Amino acid sequence: MAEKQTVPTNKEQKSEMVFTKKNYQLLLISIAIVLVGFLLMMGTTGDIYDTRRTLLAPMVVLFGFGFGIYAVLKK
Repeated sequence: MAEKQTVPTNKEQKSEMVFTKKNYQLLLISIAIVLVGFLLMMGTTGDIYDTRRTLLAPMVVLFGFGFGIYAVLKK
């Protein structure tokens, strides 16, 4: 008859984090950039067609999202 092979129970398990500290820092920076973009979009003036609201703020938000994607994919 064939003998049963037992697997040792003292296996060394590596518990690596998916993201490093640098990834989390970059992710927090990207969230801050997106928040600044939304604050720019709110604006303080009553002019809804201001260049800051229609051009600058959406570009800042998109840059923040792009930076967030970079932060997640950075190895």
